[in-house]
Amino acid sequence: MKNRIFYISLDDLTYDVIEDILENNIQLELSEKSIHLINKSKAYLDKKLNETDGPLYGINTGFGALCDIEISKNDLSKLQENLIISHACNIGPEIPSDIVRLMLLLKVHALAKGNSAVQLKTVQRIIDLFNHNVLPVVCEQGSLGASGDLAPLAMLFLPLLGLGEVHFDGVLQPSTDVMKHFGWNPIRLEAKEGLALLNGTQFMSAHGVYTLLKTFKIVDQADIIGALSLDSFDGLIEPFLDNIQRIRPHKGQAQTAVNFRKILEGSELINQHKNHIQDPYSFRCIPQVHGAVKDTVRYVSEVIETEINSVTDNPTVFPDEDVIVSGGNFHGEPLALALDFLAIAVSEFGSISERRTYRLISGERGLPEFLVANPGINSGFMIPQYAAASIVSQNKQLCTPASVDSIPSSNEQEDHVSMGGNAATKALKVVLNVQKILAIELYNAAQAIDFRKPKNTSPFLIQYLNEYRLVVKFIEEDTLMYEGINKTIDFLDKSKIFIKKKPSA
Repeated sequence: MKNRIFYISLDDLTYDVIEDILENNIQLELSEKSIHLINKSKAYLDKKLNETDGPLYGINTGFGALCDIEISKNDLSKLQENLIISHACNIGPEIPSDIVRLMLLLKVHALAKGNSAVQLKTVQRIIDLFNHNVLPVVCEQGSLGASGDLAPLAMLFLPLLGLGEVHFDGVLQPSTDVMKHFGWNPIRLEAKEGLALLNGTQFMSAHGVYTLLKTFKIVDQADIIGALSLDSFDGLIEPFLDNIQRIRPHKGQAQTAVNFRKILEGSELINQHKNHIQDPYSFRCIPQVHGAVKDTVRYVSEVIETEINSVTDNPTVFPDEDVIVSGGNFHGEPLALALDFLAIAVSEFGSISERRTYRLISGERGLPEFLVANPGINSGFMIPQYAAASIVSQNKQLCTPASVDSIPSSNEQEDHVSMGGNAATKALKVVLNVQKILAIELYNAAQAIDFRKPKNTSPFLIQYLNEYRLVVKFIEEDTLMYEGINKTIDFLDKSKIFIKKKPSA
């Protein structure tokens, strides 16, 4: 079967397009328009260099605090090569391979807009890395998120020079070996190219896209699992009715209430007579809490989408205006603030989820304490709640904003930085933690709902539980609970059951 191709053009990237590219091994190719713009900006810069005797930052000068030192024309290629070599001090754990792929995709998309004055063959080699799944080693630590993501982007592009290591065919190997395999020669960088490659926000924005793609799933899963907990707790539907949302019309709150009414439609349990008139906040205030998270995710997704369709290197070339501007589009402040906000918001899914888990094991409303099928010798679901509480506590620590910090660098030339790289990596950790917390809630809620038989939950949740029970069975006797939790995490990761939303008007 022939591989599908996505043509890099001036059209904006969307989350749906990116997810399709990642999941279906779609190949990249430059459009004719992009090829024209890349060549046009490169020709303009070459002409400008021949006509100009004065300094052009990063093109014929040093970098950062060394911007006043002019470089001879004979040394311009070495200058760019040295830039990448000297900046490749990215350390720590490796980032996920899909984020590396996203960094390559997003950098190609930015360079193809024709404001970076790079060689066509440089962009094509980056596409080659993506298309052949040759993934450079990129690590978590080292970016200040200010002059772009200098250290991780340097690591990403070492293989263009025949340096560094890459993952290829499941093996970590020197990039030189892979280059020989494909018959690739090292790229000889020309004026400005190293700076164009390293100045940019692709480490932060790739993390943002990857984290949001996971968050979009969690937004639905939090409502489905929360609804299952509500029904198994013998909760009330009244807080989810339309009238109470109308008088406080936040979009996310209203959508959450609609989702719960849809999920629970036809449930015997939700419609049975109740002896209680109120539920705890962790159930009663789900529309308000889940809704606020949804509104935040919507805002953050708009910020990230703007960023991935922007040019963020420096200096920026405008051939039609005959100007080269040394600006600050590489500064990660918009991303740092948004990613901190995302971590804080999504952590609330975990915080309220853990409280619902606690209620399910507390022995209230006719449920056995710790959801034990055979009490006494069995401890049941006592300890999974401990695990959830531990992860919630860790998220509180991770949610300390990175964006409020700044440590000057480059002899005070770069005197305010965003710390967006740290905001990006910890936002992903928070989202992955929340998936674990929700998995623990599902593990408990599925156990609890079985104690309500012969009364049934809704058709939607019955279908959901039938699929879940193919993976995780009802717990009769004490067992290795971590196995059930890990299977539940895997179930959530692979689940294709989502709430069907009506098209927007």
